[in-house]
Amino acid sequence: MPDREHLTFALTLHGAIASDPTRNACWSPYSVASALGMLAHAARGETERELVALLGSDNAKLLKASDVGDDAEFAVANTLWSWDALPLNEDFLVELGGWPGGKSRPAPFAEDPDGARKLINADVADTTRGLIPELLPPGTVTTETVASLVNALYLKCGWTEEFPAHDTAPRPFRGVGDVPTMRLESTLRYGQAAGWEAVALAARGGVEAVVLLPSDQLTGTEGVPEALESLEWQRIELFLPKLDLTVPAVLGDALREVGVRKVFTQEADLTGLSPDPRLLVDEVVHEAVLRLDEQGFEGAAATAVMMRLTSFVEHPPPLTVRVDRPYLLLVRHAETGAVYFLAQVVAP
Repeated sequence: MPDREHLTFALTLHGAIASDPTRNACWSPYSVASALGMLAHAARGETERELVALLGSDNAKLLKASDVGDDAEFAVANTLWSWDALPLNEDFLVELGGWPGGKSRPAPFAEDPDGARKLINADVADTTRGLIPELLPPGTVTTETVASLVNALYLKCGWTEEFPAHDTAPRPFRGVGDVPTMRLESTLRYGQAAGWEAVALAARGGVEAVVLLPSDQLTGTEGVPEALESLEWQRIELFLPKLDLTVPAVLGDALREVGVRKVFTQEADLTGLSPDPRLLVDEVVHEAVLRLDEQGFEGAAATAVMMRLTSFVEHPPPLTVRVDRPYLLLVRHAETGAVYFLAQVVAP
């Protein structure tokens, strides 16, 4: 049975991510929930409660979603990248090993931040089969970065019943003009409820794509759960545009809007990951790619939770000054320079 908690998470955060109905949006709730799920396991106290309130209390069903059939291609990685000098809790590392593709890797954040950025990007590119070559753009990683929790996934599925290529033709799409549109006549799962029409397209590997068409303007996601629950088999003639989307995003503002706030502040408690109490989240970076054609669909996504230490500065070795001989002491008004006292100290 579909996980209602995860759907609620997806629709809630989508409302913040895709708040402008005139712009394309594409993101991966699975990838974001995986990255935030790792973060929730690192969090304690109110920091953890805010994350769980958004994600739901059980990630087990999410982890099971990596069990895609052999007739589809699926890859996933969940990685902790950390600075060598950041102490890590062994319990977190053990738990991370139980996640699909879970691993921990060092990254030279302080010594070579751009090298660390390229290291993470290369690993993401490998998991996503090159569809996301640069999740982290220049400047995302700085000398203050000490850790990153990264999820990356790739999914490629063929339709169980392909769209006939000869039926694809330019057809009108509201507000755009003619676009390449596929046609399929078949028995499909169809539903209509709460101002939506829903059509489910079965794909290999136990995957499906559901088209949700509003009765009028696209203004939000209210009623989507009811439309999904109304799906029943019916003979359908479906006209569906081909699709090719690549959408990068930063999610910090959207997460704050839906109640995940403490983790971005100096009050963050991430002591489940590291005993260092100064750790906080700097930003959450995401990118999604989705392509849909007559044969099936291909998608990739990656999410990086970037972390730093509060007031973290790399200091050079201190210069030692020994006041061990006679000296002058000047006490003055800092702004005007007016000297309140001037002393010559020979014998303190």
